[in-house]
Amino acid sequence: MRRAVAPPESPKPCATPFESVALLLQGGGALGAYQAGVYEALREHQIEPTWIAGISIGAINSAIIAGNAAEDRVAKLRAFWEMVSDPGDRGWSDYWSGLWNGDDARGFINKLAAGRVLAGGVPGFFEPRMPPPYLWPKSGVTSYYDTSKLRGTLEQLVDFDRINAKQIRFSVGAVNIRTGNFAYFDNETDTIRPEHIMASGALPPAFGAVEVDGEFYWDGGLVSNTPLDWVLSSRSKLDTLVLQVDLWSARGVLPRDLAEVAVRQKEIQFSSRTRAATDEFRRRQHLRTTFNELLAKLPPELAALPQAQLLAHESDPAVYNIVQLVYRSPTYEGESKDYEFSRRTMEEHWRAGYSDATTTLSHPEVLTLPPAAQGVAVYDFLTPATERAPAKA
Repeated sequence: MRRAVAPPESPKPCATPFESVALLLQGGGALGAYQAGVYEALREHQIEPTWIAGISIGAINSAIIAGNAAEDRVAKLRAFWEMVSDPGDRGWSDYWSGLWNGDDARGFINKLAAGRVLAGGVPGFFEPRMPPPYLWPKSGVTSYYDTSKLRGTLEQLVDFDRINAKQIRFSVGAVNIRTGNFAYFDNETDTIRPEHIMASGALPPAFGAVEVDGEFYWDGGLVSNTPLDWVLSSRSKLDTLVLQVDLWSARGVLPRDLAEVAVRQKEIQFSSRTRAATDEFRRRQHLRTTFNELLAKLPPELAALPQAQLLAHESDPAVYNIVQLVYRSPTYEGESKDYEFSRRTMEEHWRAGYSDATTTLSHPEVLTLPPAAQGVAVYDFLTPATERAPAKA
């Protein structure tokens, strides 16, 4: 599979010590309300992204943020998440909670809510195909749900002219079904339309492929559920604050039963590449800063050699903070947590994102440029130190 490279980011006003603020939103279905809560906290701290990139539900949240004026973004995110979450669960969930307390009760309630989604879909997002395609195997239908209503929702909540005006750099990832290559739709090179967002979230077999300019695409999470690689490939030479918002935790415990196996499988699959991409970028930055130190000590005749000039061109002088915010789901959420769209759970996800972002932003290191000799600093203020993977040079 070929590795695409993002065009460099153009400098934009940024009210931080950094020249660029990149907000990266992972895919995760109903868990995406966590990202909305993170953005609300960023907004309150007057931190606005200059580049926003997303996959799947992260692409939808990204479009709502980039496609609205700063003062309207939280309200539009709230409108979307209230549209797609079911307020009707309140009565019967309160009833069951009154009879049966604890994680087992909540897990049961969440399964009921997820079952309602499987049977009836999500308003403004997707609805089940009738008759079900498995009853008509030769019908040519390739998904269980119809997502055509999502187009209207996007057109209602997103100003695509604003996205294409490039006030914020905007990118969403999808997979070309014909070639198997990962593709990014980026307002630096593409005119963004609703189908680009829908393609990024077309996860088979639940959702069908989406056509964009004669090619068909599936959810970008099939290859990589984070846009981190794309943003870091741009080589913009801008000091950059990267806010990586993940909905799946790569680290977890050994499953004890089949239900936990299903949860852990999703976590491993969809947390893909965040840590690997971060570690690889940190290694490359270490090599670049080391060469820059060596280049400063070379005699002029050696520094002028084509080989030295080639390495100098490839040695990014920018520094980076990569700040990780990873949603850690309660055990009761279970395997259906990415399609459990009840209002109560949505509000919990939103509050969790807001709280985690507020905690993270309370650390002054987040907005402190790392030393040039270091090149990149990686922060995770949410994962307990005993659970963190060791840093790699």
